Amino acid sequence: MRVNRTATAIFAGGLAITCLAACSSSNPGSKSNSGSSSGATVLKIGMPDATLTANNNPYLNSSAAAALGYRFMIYEPMAMPNDANPAAAAKPWLASAWSWTNNYKTVTFTLRSGVTFSDGTPMTADDVAYSFQILKDKPALNFNALDIASTSGSGSTVTVNFNTSQFVTQAKVLKTFVIQKKQWSAMADPTTDVVANPIGTGPYTLKSINTQNAILDARASGYWQTAPKVKELQYTSYSGNDTMTTALTSGAAEWSYVFIPNAKTIYAAKDPAHNHLFFPPNLSADGLWINTTVKPFDNAALRGAMAMVINREDIFNQGESGYFKPLVNSVTGLPTPAGNSFISPQYAGKTASVDVAGAKAKLTAAGFKYNGSTLVDPSGKPVTITLTDPAGWSDYQTDLSIIADNFSQIGIKATIDKADENAWTKAIGAGNFQAAMHWTNGGSTPYDFYENIMDGANLKPIGTDSPNGNYGRFNSPQATQALKDYANAADDASRAKALSTIEDIMVQQTPMIPTSAGNVGAEYSTKNWTGWPDDSNVYAGGQPTIPNALQVVLSLTPAK
Repeated sequence: MRVNRTATAIFAGGLAITCLAACSSSNPGSKSNSGSSSGATVLKIGMPDATLTANNNPYLNSSAAAALGYRFMIYEPMAMPNDANPAAAAKPWLASAWSWTNNYKTVTFTLRSGVTFSDGTPMTADDVAYSFQILKDKPALNFNALDIASTSGSGSTVTVNFNTSQFVTQAKVLKTFVIQKKQWSAMADPTTDVVANPIGTGPYTLKSINTQNAILDARASGYWQTAPKVKELQYTSYSGNDTMTTALTSGAAEWSYVFIPNAKTIYAAKDPAHNHLFFPPNLSADGLWINTTVKPFDNAALRGAMAMVINREDIFNQGESGYFKPLVNSVTGLPTPAGNSFISPQYAGKTASVDVAGAKAKLTAAGFKYNGSTLVDPSGKPVTITLTDPAGWSDYQTDLSIIADNFSQIGIKATIDKADENAWTKAIGAGNFQAAMHWTNGGSTPYDFYENIMDGANLKPIGTDSPNGNYGRFNSPQATQALKDYANAADDASRAKALSTIEDIMVQQTPMIPTSAGNVGAEYSTKNWTGWPDDSNVYAGGQPTIPNALQVVLSLTPAK
């Protein structure tokens, strides 16, 4: 699955096991905390990203600031959407209010008064307008691909105009963080500068950084909100998932986002009173992508029957260790509860479950036959399929084994290809595969999820890389038009109609089979700090590498 694939902030790869940073007496995580005599003041955060690039540029995903997540402790957004509850209203942050006009092509922000940068200078409308203008002028920094037409600011307001409706990207607009115009306009090249001295409006400043650790101090004064009770943030990059897990169980790290096989036993049960797993779903999913150009899988009835026999609960309990990627069972493919408000009335409460008899009936009604226990397609050929994922992705390999066994129940012989990761990535992009576990995009509405799966705008010929999705080459002009209608609708009724069409296509034509939800989760300890989000209070996502991480840190108080 995506989450343990690459050495990035959110999706950290399983790497070679070496002595973790906490083994060293020079590790800041053990020194500061043990030296505190006045209760908890330090929070120790870890990610399994191995050696880091000692770079504080918040726009570069290759930087330590992004990999460890501390960019969001220094640079603050206009507003704070809740990644764990995308339907909830965003929390005002550097903007005290905002309004959308011109069918979401224009947003006007009212700026919060009294905000200063960490160097003591006030945040102005020029700074905020520049923070959007630089995304237009420097496309390499515009990682959310915001279609900005113009920006202007005066007094306490800033207006940003867009070339297209931003309804489906509202959250991305609101998450835009503010930089200081004076600092950034003087840079030789903002797209590559390491930003040795990051200046932001956030409550923390950078104290030190190397290729494995970063330490942030709370600002001595001048922060516009109540000062955080966490006075020092200690970030450590561990060599891989195993060393990160060891750090969590030993207390060398208190907060992380890492896949732990059998986490309930290995981590949570080690200290049931304090060690917690919090993994709320967001609006993205992992699942089986099927190449719809390969016969007989161009047949929607066959794809639908395949979906009817996949045991999603086994995938959750075995492949995802019963916690990491929440179960997806809505027939629409939308993760719940994150997607509840977006599910059309005709599909509300309708869930997918294993139905072998129903799948066989669906197949025979569509012209498939059985030769003994072997499924034969309408042309007379036995149905076989190759399921492929990289050999080292143990969770996906477990998922494929489950799926192969499930398919055998309706007469499909499945072979599992344990691919080389680089070759697999190229094959998926080029459409040279039959079926594979893969992830989808996600966002604050279902648009990103469905667009990634079925948008004809992303449709590429076999052999041509498809970097923006639609890896299964699903070709539906109706779906493409409905996605466009949803993104550009002038009112809620038009949006609901378009979404209903999109969900009908997902249910009836099965362009992809979602099994597990993406998440914005975390492992954390309440031994030293309380106030974390949990299942009873999902005020924010839990990952230490997303914007909501700042909201979490500001909510923490020392444990009594």
